[in-house]
Amino acid sequence: MSPREGRPDVLLILADDMGFSDIACYGGEVRTPSLDRLAAGGVRMTQFYNTARCSPSRASLLTGLHPHQVGIGILNFDDAPDGYPGNLSEECATVAEVCRDAGYATYLSGKWHLAVDMDTPNPAWPTRRGFDRFFGTLEGAGSFYRPRTLVRQETNIEDEAEQPGWFYTDAISDTAVEFLAEHDEERGDDPFFLFLAYTAPHWPLHAHDEDIATYAGRFDAGWDQLREERLERLVKEGIIDAAWPLTPRDERVPAWEEVVDREWEASRMATYAAQVDRMDQGIGRVLDQLEASGRLDNTLVVFLSDNGGCAEEMPPGDGAREFVTAFVPLEDTTREGEAVVPGNDPALRPGPESTYMSYGRSWANLSNTPFREYKHWVHEGGISTPFIAHWPVGLPTDGSLCTVPSQLVDVLPTIAEAAGARYPAQRNGATIPDVEGVSLLTALRGEGVDVERDLFWEHEGNCAVRRGRWKLVRKHRSDWELYDIEADRTELEDLAAEQPDLVTTLADTWQAWADRCGVLPRERVLEMYAARGHGLPEE
Repeated sequence: MSPREGRPDVLLILADDMGFSDIACYGGEVRTPSLDRLAAGGVRMTQFYNTARCSPSRASLLTGLHPHQVGIGILNFDDAPDGYPGNLSEECATVAEVCRDAGYATYLSGKWHLAVDMDTPNPAWPTRRGFDRFFGTLEGAGSFYRPRTLVRQETNIEDEAEQPGWFYTDAISDTAVEFLAEHDEERGDDPFFLFLAYTAPHWPLHAHDEDIATYAGRFDAGWDQLREERLERLVKEGIIDAAWPLTPRDERVPAWEEVVDREWEASRMATYAAQVDRMDQGIGRVLDQLEASGRLDNTLVVFLSDNGGCAEEMPPGDGAREFVTAFVPLEDTTREGEAVVPGNDPALRPGPESTYMSYGRSWANLSNTPFREYKHWVHEGGISTPFIAHWPVGLPTDGSLCTVPSQLVDVLPTIAEAAGARYPAQRNGATIPDVEGVSLLTALRGEGVDVERDLFWEHEGNCAVRRGRWKLVRKHRSDWELYDIEADRTELEDLAAEQPDLVTTLADTWQAWADRCGVLPRERVLEMYAARGHGLPEE
C-alpha cells in the first residue's frame, strides 16, 4: 500500500533495563530482526543518553524536561515535603498531551511507573496525562506471568493474567496491535501517538521455554570472550571508535575460567536474551500491522532503552525476598499454586514462573560493552542507550549513523516538530517550564544541530555534565573525574588532575543547572535512602 499522507504517526518504543550493546544492530548476540529492520532502513544514534534509571527516564522522555523538574528525581516514592514527591508533576505537559492537542489519538501499552498511588487513580495516571487508551502496569517491575497493578484505563484487571499461557510481554505487544487495528477502524484519517513501553528485559528472568532453547550454547564462551566479540562488531559497524579500548572486566566479576557454575551462568544470559527476543517478536507484529494498514512509511518509529544493563544481584535464600520487596511486592505462589522461590541460586532454573532471578553484574558488564558501570550510575555504561529512528517519509533510509550527543529531553521536541504540534506555555491555567531539549530531526538527517549545548545528569547523587568533548562525572561519594570523550569514551583516563580549571568551570556549570532544576543535595539523598532502610547501590 502507498504511504499514508499528512502528518506522521508516531510509535515510541522503550525497553526496560537493556544494555547498550545487547541487540544485534548494536553488536549483541540477541536475534532482533525487527529492530535490525528499523536500523537498516533508518538512522542509529551512537551517542544518545538516558538518565540511568527507569522512572526518571520515563519522566524526562515524556515531558522534555529533566526528571527533577517534574517530581521524579529517584523513583515513584513519595519523599515530600523534603524530597521528590514521586508523582509526575501537573506543572508540565506530556508528549501525549501535546500530540492529543494537535489532533492525534494517543495510546499506551505497557509500563507507566510515574505515580505514587498505584491502586487509586490520581492526576499522575496515564489516562489523566493525555492518553486516550491505556493498558499496562503502574508498578515498576514484577512477574511476567502475574504482574501486579495491571490496569485497563483505570480498572484493575489482574484477574486476566490468571489465564493459562498469559505473558506480559506478549500482552503488551498484542494490545498495541489491537489499538492500531481499532484506530484504523474508528479514526483511520487521524494520526496516532503510541507509547509501547515494555518491561523486558528487567528482572525477574521470566521467558518462554522455546525462546530460551534457541540460545542454548550461545553464551557458553563466557563474558570475557563475548565482550571482545561485541566490541569488534561495534567497531565494524562504526558505532564505536577503534581507538577506544575495551574497559577491563569489572574487578568484582571473576574470569570466566574461574566460574564454577558456568552452565547455570550461561542459562541466566540465555533467559535474558530470550526476554529481548520475545520483545522483538512483538515489535515485529506491531510493524506488520502498520505495514498492512499502509501507515508504516509515514510513521516515525523511535526505539531506545531507559538505562544501562542492571548489575543488581539477588542473593540466594531469604535475602532475595528482602531485596525484591524493597521495590515491589512478591507473589508467594504461581498460578498453579507452586511456591515462587526468589534468588540467584544455581540449584534453580531461570525462566519459569516459579523462580525469580536477575542476570547480575557479570552479564550486565557484557550488556554495557564497551563501557564502565551500570544502571544507577551516570558513567557511560549507565546512560548510553541504543537509539533507532525510522521514518521513510522524513528521514534517511540508508542505515546511517548520527553521532550528535543527545539525551531524553530531546525526544518530545523531535516528535512535536515531526507532528506539527505546539508545546504549550500553560497547562490547566498554570505556566509550565519550556522544554529543555531540542528537536533532533536535522541531526538525524545528517544536517547537524544549530546550537552548542551542555548535557546534564543526576541520579542518587551520581552527577555528570558533558560539554562538547569533555565530560565531568562523579559517583555519589567520590570526587569529580574528567574525561575527553572524543578520545576516550570508555572513560579510562581521568584528566581531572591535569585540568583543574576546567573541572571547576564544569562543576560550577553543573551546580547552576542543579539549583535551577531542583536537584537535591547528595546529603539529602543519603538521608532518604537511610529512612527507607537500605543504602545506595554499592554501599
